Amino acid sequence: MKKIFFFAIILIACKPNKETNKSTDFEIGIIADCQYCNCETQGKRFYKQSPDKFKSAIKELNTKNLDYTIHLGDFIDRNFESFDTVLPIWNRLKSKKYHVLGNHDFSVQDSLKPLVASKMGLKNRYYSFIKNNWRFIVLDGNDLSYHGALTYEKEKETDSLFNLLKINNEPNLQTWNGGLSSSQLQWIEKELKDAKKNDEYVGFYCHFPAGRVGEAHNLWNYKQFLQLINSYNNVKFYFNGHNHNGDYLEKNKVHHITFKGMLDTKKASAFAIAKFTKDSIFIQGYGRETSRRLKIN
Repeated sequence: MKKIFFFAIILIACKPNKETNKSTDFEIGIIADCQYCNCETQGKRFYKQSPDKFKSAIKELNTKNLDYTIHLGDFIDRNFESFDTVLPIWNRLKSKKYHVLGNHDFSVQDSLKPLVASKMGLKNRYYSFIKNNWRFIVLDGNDLSYHGALTYEKEKETDSLFNLLKINNEPNLQTWNGGLSSSQLQWIEKELKDAKKNDEYVGFYCHFPAGRVGEAHNLWNYKQFLQLINSYNNVKFYFNGHNHNGDYLEKNKVHHITFKGMLDTKKASAFAIAKFTKDSIFIQGYGRETSRRLKIN
């Protein structure tokens, strides 16, 4: 009897602790708004300097053991041929690579817009992937927009959303912003339900911010998006680009970070490495990017 009792104790002690194993440490690279074109400088935007900054960032990121690197949109500023300058640099990365679509990525000839996603190596414009009990959800904020809506149905839904929001005259209702379609919102809800069911943390990537009220760069229907995620306490962060000045706020225990644009300023760059641990995400900023700790429990 004693032997059986002792064996039972060993089994209990050896049983995996789901909470303990929830998030094994790993690191990722983050870049926002490389935004290259062979164009003259405009204000703080030094387009021609972006490739050199990009090369330096990739060189540094390749010294780390990263699980993946993500670019948060506006890989180029304009002209389809701009991809041919920055894609070879991007492809030097040793880690896995993911893209978020930005508004400027669609600043190409209308006939070439359907080719943008595939040129950037994307099978789908919005998608998700899982790493160590984290579900990373990549949004397409250009789904409804005046630059990236590529079907008649999406163009019609774009007009409907824009006209509906126009009534309140909010500052983010700009033609260089965009929104999430009803089909994408339904897909997000399914992803959130699956993550909850599987006991996964959730992190969102998008080009457009969705946190601060009155922010001119926000997704058009950011309030609808926030209402959707508010009932899911496993959502831990929302990372984006678009506003090159950067920003941070914590809202309903979700960390919203707007990463600073790489192309701004003549010499200083901006990119980051994020280390995921059991209870925190540590952001190590390079150049203009801010270092910070995000608590996730």
